[in-house]
Amino acid sequence: MSREEVRKCAQEPLREGAAAGTAAAGARREPPVWVFELGLLLAAIIWGGAFVVLKDTLDAMTPIWIIAVRFCLATLVMIVVFHRRLARYLDASHVLAGVVIGLPEAIAFIIQNVGLAGTTPGRNAFLTATYCVMVPFLNWAFLRRRPGANSVVAALLCLTGVGFLALSGERGFGLGFGDVVTLVSSLFFALNIVAVGRFGRAHDAMVITTVMFALAAVLCTAVALAAEPLPSFAALTPRFWGCMAYVVLGSTVAALLLQNVGQRHVPPAQAALLLSLESVFAVLFSIVFYGERVTPPLMAGFALIFVAITVSQFGLGPLARAKVRD
Repeated sequence: MSREEVRKCAQEPLREGAAAGTAAAGARREPPVWVFELGLLLAAIIWGGAFVVLKDTLDAMTPIWIIAVRFCLATLVMIVVFHRRLARYLDASHVLAGVVIGLPEAIAFIIQNVGLAGTTPGRNAFLTATYCVMVPFLNWAFLRRRPGANSVVAALLCLTGVGFLALSGERGFGLGFGDVVTLVSSLFFALNIVAVGRFGRAHDAMVITTVMFALAAVLCTAVALAAEPLPSFAALTPRFWGCMAYVVLGSTVAALLLQNVGQRHVPPAQAALLLSLESVFAVLFSIVFYGERVTPPLMAGFALIFVAITVSQFGLGPLARAKVRD
C-alpha cells in the first residue's frame, strides 16, 4: 500500500467523525418538541400572572394609561432587539398588515384593562379566553369558512359557562360591568386572530409585532389623553415599576417570543390548548395572591369555559369530522 493510500485510509475515519460531529451539533441545535411545549406553558404561566399584576397597578394609574405605558415601553424594547430585522424588512406592506392586525388588538387591550378594573383577575382571564370559541364564527363571517359541529358545541358550553359566572355574582344573577366589558374585549381579540390568519403569513412576524406595538402605543396614548387624567408621578412607586417590568418584559415581549418560537414546532391545536391554560393559572394566582373567593358556580363556570376552549381546538372525535364543507 502506498503512502498516499495509507494517508487516505487514515483520514477517512476523521472525515466520518467530523460528519458525525456535525450531525450531532445539528441535533443539539434542534431541541426536542417537549422543550417548545414547555416554552408555551411558560408563556401561559407568565400571562396568567399578568392579570394579578395588572390588577395591582390599577391602584397607581388609570387603566388606559397603563396600557399606553406598557406598549410604549414594549415598542422600545422591540426596536432595540430587532432593529436589524426592521431595517431589512420594514416597508409599506408590513406597516399596512401591522395596522390591520394591530388595530383590533389595541382596542381589545384597552377594553380588557377597563374591564379588569371592574372584576376579578380570574373572571377577567376566563371571559377573555372565550375568544377561542368566537374565532370559528368570525372566520365564517369574514372568510366564508363555516364552523364545524365542534365549534357549535363549544359555543353552547361557553355560553353555559358564562351563565354560571353570572350566577356566581355578588349581587345575584347577572354579569357586572367589568364582566360585560371583558366579553367585548374578547370579541376584538378574536378579530385580531382572524386578521393574523389572513395577513400574517406573508410578513415577518417580528416586524409586524413591532408595528402592532407601536400602533397600540399611539392609539392608547391618544385615548388616555382624551379620556383620563394625567398620571400622578408621585404615585408611581418602585413597586409599580416592578409590576410594569413584569408586564412589559415578561407578558408582552418574552411570552410573545416564546409563543412565536413554540408555535413553529408544536401542532396548532396543542399549542392553543397550552396557551389557553393562562386562564387557569390566572385563577390560581388570583386565589393565592388576590384573595378571589371560590364558589361552586364560579368553578363550574370556569370549568365549562375551559372545556369549551378544549372542544373548540381539538373537536369531539366523530363530531369534529362532521364539519360542513366551505
